[in-house]
Amino acid sequence: MSVFTPLERAELEAFLAPYGLGRLLDFQGIAAGVENSNYFISLEQGEFVLTLIERGPLADLPFFLQLLERLHQAQLPVPFAIATAQGETLRQLAEKPALLQPRLPGKHVVQPNAQHCAEIGRWLARLHTTTQREPLERASDRGLAWMLEEGPLQAMQLEGEALQLLRLALEDARELSAHLPQLPRANLHADLFRDNALFDGNHLSGVIDFYNACSGPMLYDLAIALNDWCLDEQDGLDPHLTQALLGAYAALRPFTRAEANAWPLMLRVACLRFWLSRLIAASQPAQPGVRIKPPTEFQLRLQLRREQPAPSLPLAL
Repeated sequence: MSVFTPLERAELEAFLAPYGLGRLLDFQGIAAGVENSNYFISLEQGEFVLTLIERGPLADLPFFLQLLERLHQAQLPVPFAIATAQGETLRQLAEKPALLQPRLPGKHVVQPNAQHCAEIGRWLARLHTTTQREPLERASDRGLAWMLEEGPLQAMQLEGEALQLLRLALEDARELSAHLPQLPRANLHADLFRDNALFDGNHLSGVIDFYNACSGPMLYDLAIALNDWCLDEQDGLDPHLTQALLGAYAALRPFTRAEANAWPLMLRVACLRFWLSRLIAASQPAQPGVRIKPPTEFQLRLQLRREQPAPSLPLAL
């Protein structure tokens, strides 16, 4: 279970009392987290999620809260911070920043179908169109600059085909940097994997875990999502799923010619970002109960994105 900070019932009850949501009925750690500690909380007045922020720039927490409130007001299905009777949303628990949010309905999808992918495409388009005019500014702490700095360090741990693949990917990252000024920007989720979306059947009922959210090129969000949602059995891109996601997105926010030109590079660089972060996590001392995702998943996906033609972006005629 990926819970870094265990909690006692008494301290949790004291923390929850100012919300005025009734007695604590039950609580349990959530195994899916890889960066923060998350708990399901059952209170007399409903079901909630408690998050303890374990890492990352604490100064950016107001950005996350403001972005989620903005998306909530735009009626996107996202969590948002609940305030105490005194109006506090960000508080302290076990010496960690903590916030309480509604528990969204639905469950994760293991094998997406075309309808799931279309829902993800539409949600991303709504996120981007909601924030495109006035994005809340926050640079990604794992953007291109980080990749170009971290990549050579990880290269020292690799050899053979993996080392050559990483070197080529770093060339891609340098080349992509020249395209960035031409790419339209907005706020990004930047981590919209299958385990960060909740579905009720084929209906998207919630998107969670915004702690990688930032401002940047909208195309990057599409590449991240496509590299996890639209896979075939060999981790290549399934044409039917890919068309469903990109088509649903483009119906709400048409792509530009500059985005079409940068698209193959962006697909590969999005793989590089998660390959590097998983290499780093795998090299650190193991913590009991903390789930480490295999770096080889994104090494394979990156290799396939180099070998196979990138799917075309649907452009307006």
